[in-house]
Amino acid sequence: MKTNPTHNSLNELRYIGIQTYVVLSLCEIPLDPSDKRKIALFCNVPENAVIEGRDAASLYDVPGEYHAQGFDSVILDRFGIKDAPEPDMSVWEGISQAVHNPDGEVTIAVVGKYTVLADAYKSLLEALTHGAIANKVKVKVRWLDASQFEQADNFSALEDVHAILVPGGFGERGAEGKIAAAKFARERKVPYFGICFGMQMAVIEAARHLAGVEGAGTSEFGAPKEPVVGLLTEWVKDNETVRRYAGGDLGGTMRLGAFPAALKDCSRVREIYGAAQIDERHRHRYEVNIAWREQLAAAGLIFSGLSPDGVLPEIVEYADHPWFIGVQFHPEYKSRPFEPHPLFASFVAAAVEHSRLV
Repeated sequence: MKTNPTHNSLNELRYIGIQTYVVLSLCEIPLDPSDKRKIALFCNVPENAVIEGRDAASLYDVPGEYHAQGFDSVILDRFGIKDAPEPDMSVWEGISQAVHNPDGEVTIAVVGKYTVLADAYKSLLEALTHGAIANKVKVKVRWLDASQFEQADNFSALEDVHAILVPGGFGERGAEGKIAAAKFARERKVPYFGICFGMQMAVIEAARHLAGVEGAGTSEFGAPKEPVVGLLTEWVKDNETVRRYAGGDLGGTMRLGAFPAALKDCSRVREIYGAAQIDERHRHRYEVNIAWREQLAAAGLIFSGLSPDGVLPEIVEYADHPWFIGVQFHPEYKSRPFEPHPLFASFVAAAVEHSRLV
């Protein structure tokens, strides 16, 4: 293994006044002890401050591997912290155990428009992993381009999946395919999770095929006959009302950041969260029109989460479906491996239950 590039890089840093205290060496194989000594000698750091950043089988193995090499102790020593308690690694060990020794496997279809580049959905993928950890299973993601479902009776790729997730996205391409995927999930009783745009497409599907709203659509793509989804023009942020208008010159039409939502009594989401009010992060310009609430509820689609003022729909669900939830916000942003978001944990649990039926 060549160590000269490391020496030269750190020499350049010293030349501009940056002193190195720890060398984290990214590598595919273990560092030979002689290489460690050489790096320590020429980079002017203690030998125990040369840490292997070796390729790991799972991202969630990394904290344990760094701890085993004393990386945390080196940092504490550098800051002169002598009385730090020994870290409890049991949580990370449990996560690693769940990742490497799952009790089963479920297949979840992600029907999106950027599926050729999985990193576009990195937060979503990690949140699914967190949900899998909570259920001690492995999630196998089937990436599906939504456009393929715009042709009639082209659902073979969905026939054997255990759940369907339709994520957020901007633009018209693939929209009709997402609506078709929502219809498939509703009719076949397959667990469905619609996030942001995925919720909006599920609402349009319900309006068209359950409520009989001919020409239901979104104004994001033009002027539909019945704009069930439209440009968000007014919302409350930090106790102040924010207003934007189509064609206006203020800009900043995106509802961005954390906002509260009130959950309906006896709804599935109320049960999942175990709370009457939640706080979730948003990133959207368009919103389901509250004026359709009664007509859609009569058709079976319940608005189970609303903004505190009752104006903005936040969550929809079907009471007669095993698991069908659409949310306007992005729950994946708040999920953690040691604290999976309750919606993702529940969604994966529903996929596990459905896997026993197919």
